[in-house]
Amino acid sequence: MDTSSLDKATQTQLSNIEKNSGKKLEEWIAIVNKSGFAKHGELVNFLKEKHGFTHGNANTVVHFAKQSHAGAAENSDDLIAEQYKGKENLKPWYNKLMAEINKFGSDVEVSPKKAYVSLRRKKQFALIQPSTKDRLDVGLNIKGIAPSGIVEDGSKWNAMCTHRIKITDEKTIGEELFNWIKHAYEQAG
Repeated sequence: MDTSSLDKATQTQLSNIEKNSGKKLEEWIAIVNKSGFAKHGELVNFLKEKHGFTHGNANTVVHFAKQSHAGAAENSDDLIAEQYKGKENLKPWYNKLMAEINKFGSDVEVSPKKAYVSLRRKKQFALIQPSTKDRLDVGLNIKGIAPSGIVEDGSKWNAMCTHRIKITDEKTIGEELFNWIKHAYEQAG
């Protein structure tokens, strides 16, 4: 299986799964597909209980087996288009965010997922998610700085984030927002 189009974190995870288990991804996919289970959660539990997988590794293998991983879409644009179906009014806000974030540096890795876009450097520093028809959420990973101003604690919203910014108005997309994102970007380098 060609994994070159996947983000670095996923490539590393798959490499570690193969190294630690002694089986290639294709072999695990065959095991999952022959397990007799159909639901995602059942398959994850099967790999955890019968094969000693961690939750994260089991989840990743199941996504590949069910062709629901990020690389399964025809391209990143398809995933992003799906995120904004019925929320088209938020897409210009996303575009405005990305135009500014891409100015931070050439090392910004954009990794669309099913429900959000992950922004990475050496590690994930932000995610952008169209959460409702009228709200775009920006999750950030920032250590050592308490939320203030437009920023709230993000840990209860998403375990991958320390901070969260709710965008319900285009006026929020300004200097304060970009300063917070830039800080997360700098910490991730």
